[in-house]
Amino acid sequence: MMTGSYTQRIADSLLPLSVEKTLPNAFEEWSFTGEVDDHEQATETCELCTKEDLRYQFRIRNALTGHALWVGSNCILRFGISVFENGIALEPRDAKKKLERLTKQMRLDSCIKALGQLAATEENSILTGALDYYKRHGVLTPKFAFVVFWKLSDHRIDHHRSFFKVCLRKESHRQALKDMPTERVHKFWAALSSSQQKLAKDMGHRAPPPVLKLSSLAKRTAS
Repeated sequence: MMTGSYTQRIADSLLPLSVEKTLPNAFEEWSFTGEVDDHEQATETCELCTKEDLRYQFRIRNALTGHALWVGSNCILRFGISVFENGIALEPRDAKKKLERLTKQMRLDSCIKALGQLAATEENSILTGALDYYKRHGVLTPKFAFVVFWKLSDHRIDHHRSFFKVCLRKESHRQALKDMPTERVHKFWAALSSSQQKLAKDMGHRAPPPVLKLSSLAKRTAS
């Protein structure tokens, strides 16, 4: 539910750039252009709702006036601004999935960029090799996965476990996983699929201990 002041901010941002002068109708003139921007730091402001501290921005354009705004993905979804795929307007659920995919890709690109800079700074040929292998094959070997996830954690580089997949199709890859110390396997355990984790257990590796949330840790301390 929009408050009066919030609605006024939206109106002040959108209506002067639209043909229609009421919000429900004006929103229909706008659509997502497909352009995105990762500012690498949460320093930007949504040009529609004026929300601050945005890192990722999405460009919307008015089909009638040609005006454009850089906004957060939440505004696109909240106000039903059209998102297209192959010329077809997506349903809200699919529009959300597309924006999430684009955000994930921006995070992945930023992650790889940070790793590349780290490899150059450290003159780390193994990390460079791992990144080159990933760019060529879209996956990592167990040895490369250990190096990549070790560096991601060690330098606190923003990442998600789904960013990098581990390939175990070749016998040499499976043997490398089997021979690897379990503490190294734990570095990239979350990137393994459920079937790959089962294979690792069959090889003698144990699953890493669960990570306690701060709330759970506080309860244990109190008790």
